[in-house]
Amino acid sequence: MSRSYVAALGSVLVSVVLLVSYVAWAEDSVTVADFSSAAVGVGVPAGWELKEKSGKADFAVVKDGDVSAVRFRSSNASFSLQKELKVDLKQFPVLAWKWKVTKLPIGGDFRKSKTDDQAAQLFMAFTKTKSIVYIWDTSAPQGLMEDTTPVPFMHVKVVVVRSGPADMGKWISESRNVYEDYKKLYGSEPPAVSGMRLQINSQHTGTSAESYFADVAFKKQ
Repeated sequence: MSRSYVAALGSVLVSVVLLVSYVAWAEDSVTVADFSSAAVGVGVPAGWELKEKSGKADFAVVKDGDVSAVRFRSSNASFSLQKELKVDLKQFPVLAWKWKVTKLPIGGDFRKSKTDDQAAQLFMAFTKTKSIVYIWDTSAPQGLMEDTTPVPFMHVKVVVVRSGPADMGKWISESRNVYEDYKKLYGSEPPAVSGMRLQINSQHTGTSAESYFADVAFKKQ
């Protein structure tokens, strides 16, 4: 999660070329990522855009048991799938998703720029200058909430949702009240979520990592 990589999201969100969001609305939820209708294979899923920061992206839509997911593999690389969207957290404050990590970047720790690698990151942008990223870190303690390494003209708040190998190799269902997280981290009411990235990187440690994402949605309380 390098400084230039994070900053790149800001430039994407203010681009005059808007991506088609493919966000499905229901009465009690907003689906952001449902790969069940995507063709299994290496193509970019509809509504998403591939961003390569370092090295070569290795990803695919797969069926993992009964879960339709996107699988990321990083070998000394940094890349993401991203999309623009608009979600009012006052209506849909809770973010739910599934992820699985099968390989952690050795020595990864977001608290130092030279080791700022994670097998799985879920990055949300609110404005051009404010964002929150939920991560599965190798070393930083679970539950830690603090700033990442300095990014020019941006504030990036990190929440360590999972840490280390204890839960590796199995699907984990997560749920975060993003509305409350934003108020705690920034001390104000949150604006709408304007963009999301599913990310992996291991270029700082020069190692490798693997993770899966599925069923990302915003829900009512």
